Amino acid sequence: MDQEIKGLNHRKIGRYIICILLCFVSIFPFYILIVNSTLKSSDITSGLKVIPGGEFITNFKGLLESGAKTSGVNVLQAMLNSLIITVPATILQIYFGSLTAYAVTAYNFKGKKFVWAFIYAIMMIPTQVSIVGFVNICQLTGMYGTFWPMIIPSIAAPTTVYFMKQYMETGLSLEIVEAARIDGSSEFATFNRIVLPLLKPAMATQAIFGFVASWNNLYTPSIILATERTKQTMPMYVSSLKANDKDRDWGLIYCGLFTTVIPLLVMYFFLSKYIIAGVALGGVKE
Repeated sequence: MDQEIKGLNHRKIGRYIICILLCFVSIFPFYILIVNSTLKSSDITSGLKVIPGGEFITNFKGLLESGAKTSGVNVLQAMLNSLIITVPATILQIYFGSLTAYAVTAYNFKGKKFVWAFIYAIMMIPTQVSIVGFVNICQLTGMYGTFWPMIIPSIAAPTTVYFMKQYMETGLSLEIVEAARIDGSSEFATFNRIVLPLLKPAMATQAIFGFVASWNNLYTPSIILATERTKQTMPMYVSSLKANDKDRDWGLIYCGLFTTVIPLLVMYFFLSKYIIAGVALGGVKE
């Protein structure tokens, strides 16, 4: 008995050590990013530093000044542009992705298997394959050079549909939907008032993924907004800071990267409680 207890303790200690190492590996690069954002460029290039400096305010002021010269916008305008794209894109992605997944899960209709197979196949097509046709459509519709091409396509997000469908198959009771129909609730009312609240953990998870993907998107905005300097997003802004090979200020670059990460952290901390609540709810046995 004592040997079994000792064995369990050893396994627990081993798991704790592995978790601590993984946390360190995950957090250390972010910590170095914060430290470098507080240092001068010369201090960064001289070697690895683990103690923060006192140049963050200077670097941030440099972002406000040099950004307008190199990219046409300052860091605050670039962040606002990214928010204008990311927030509605995330909302559309989550709502219509959940709505599509609900339709595939809750309804039996002719061609259902084909529809699901088509959605599944779309997941495998990278953006780069269809970018030429996408740009042509944007030019024909007059949306080239605007934010709309980064927002409207979020309605069709196959990865979100796939994730939400898998969650509904295990976490959504169709008996509740049937009861709502018997009570006279319309289909949209049932989805909006009954189904969506039950999907909060899955929606929070996908909102984090969708927000991060849209916020960090550099490829599509670089093509669609190439001629609109005042509409550049945060990834485009940081990329412009690195464009000057001869006179790179690494303090400004790291400060810009840190500023880019802040909205992602806020988004995660805001939605993490819903994920934790969903895990806790799923762990309760009847």
